[in-house]
Amino acid sequence: MTLVTVRPMRAADAGRVLAIYQTGLDTGNAGFEPSAPDWAAFDAAKLPGHRFVAVDSAGAVLGWVAVSAVSARAVYAGVVEHSVYVDPAAQRRGVGRALLDALIASTEAAGIWTIQSGVFPENTASLAVHRAAGFREVGVRERIGRHRNFGNRWRDVVFIERRSPHI
Repeated sequence: MTLVTVRPMRAADAGRVLAIYQTGLDTGNAGFEPSAPDWAAFDAAKLPGHRFVAVDSAGAVLGWVAVSAVSARAVYAGVVEHSVYVDPAAQRRGVGRALLDALIASTEAAGIWTIQSGVFPENTASLAVHRAAGFREVGVRERIGRHRNFGNRWRDVVFIERRSPHI
């Protein structure tokens, strides 16, 4: 396990955050998008109170986590969708778990009762770290999207969620 500090994400982190995002997308097992958005689009899509980066002792960004609202409807105000990405050089060292723990603390403090996401079934490391952080697999959304950058093939997504035991 690597000693990391988790802190709020800031605009100065944009370069590393987007580079880590792109590296994950390039694997073919982290998202359907062909490329990471620019910072303005990323910033507009993510809720400001629930964005964190993990940094090493030198301050280098090792990974990030952020959420988006799932709906504008008031009944879903306590439900968010999250993304978590870790630099390949920092994987399997506790970075993802530290980021998820920070996210869980911030969302619960804000009255958010459900964190959800979709993970490709092949991303077994992500599924394992989420399970360890209290997420459960709700089901598999079969052939939910076409992965155009990776052979134009249909992909399944494991739908996961964490319900707060406190809210």
